[in-house]
Amino acid sequence: MRLLVLGGTEFVGRAVVQAALGRGWEVTVFHRGRHRAPSGVRSLHGDRTAPDGLTALAADGGTWDAVVDTWSGEPRAVRDTARLLRGRAGRYVYVSSRSVYAWPWPSVGGAAEDGPLVEGAAADAGATEYAQDKRGGELAAVEAFGAEASVLVRAGLILGPYENVGRLPWWLTRIARGGPVLAPGPQDLPLQYIDSRDLADWLLGAVERELSGPYDLVSPPGHTTMGELLRTCVRVTGADAELRWTAPEAILAAGIEPWTQLPVWVPPDGEMYGPAHRGDVSRALATGLVCRPAGETVADTWRWLTDIGGTVPLRPDRPAPGLDPEVEAKVLAGGGGVPDTTS
Repeated sequence: MRLLVLGGTEFVGRAVVQAALGRGWEVTVFHRGRHRAPSGVRSLHGDRTAPDGLTALAADGGTWDAVVDTWSGEPRAVRDTARLLRGRAGRYVYVSSRSVYAWPWPSVGGAAEDGPLVEGAAADAGATEYAQDKRGGELAAVEAFGAEASVLVRAGLILGPYENVGRLPWWLTRIARGGPVLAPGPQDLPLQYIDSRDLADWLLGAVERELSGPYDLVSPPGHTTMGELLRTCVRVTGADAELRWTAPEAILAAGIEPWTQLPVWVPPDGEMYGPAHRGDVSRALATGLVCRPAGETVADTWRWLTDIGGTVPLRPDRPAPGLDPEVEAKVLAGGGGVPDTTS
């Protein structure tokens, strides 16, 4: 197979490239050149936001079995690229987000891929809000390639090596620092996420099987728990850290923001929990989605993090996640947190 990856040097795009190379595919990446592309690929350079940013891609004249696009900015960048590649690629795979659903997002027992979508999105729009931008990217892909030759990968929370949002790396770094750690409870809170490499494997399988249409892509609900995730972080880092399990009520009373200040976590009784961690992924499971154990995701992310010196290359368009150490210390000093006694 011949694959074109738009980007391909960071996180999900990089996982797709590495998975394709592992299958013996011929891979071309089109990127801005800010990060080194994986070895074994052919590189084309250009900035999709610049007036002449697609020149190299237009002049190349290559053809591909599929294109993978992870763009999350202005939809018209997807529109322009997809129009250019129409007739030169067999399938357009756009990595979107479950954020494209109208609130509240679909969860277990409700509609999944056929759920209502956000309004105000357009294929020719500039950058607005994340949800509208991703939906606009979907519209642009379908406009150029048609419903039968486009795949819309609506990913949930994505973790794994090369993560440039910093969620799991923040937990690993915090726990590696040692000492009492504010651990948001309950310990048995079920979590749902997708390892970027599992996303990549499913995506390439979708290309091989010539799938089309939207797919919610995240692990089954309860793939891991908050307790398992954080205890694994303690184990793989070898840190002298003590998890102090803290009730959701105490966390919220302290003004701590779920998901952003305590990455991955949202309170079980809040309106975000069902959409974030109870999504219906039956369609993806029926088409070959396989999710590796949480321990493998955590250990591999820690190995990558230590290999690069511990500093995560965060995306400039996303706020850095994590809790201020002074806030954490204040909550714990106020009596918050039950020591972890699980081995």
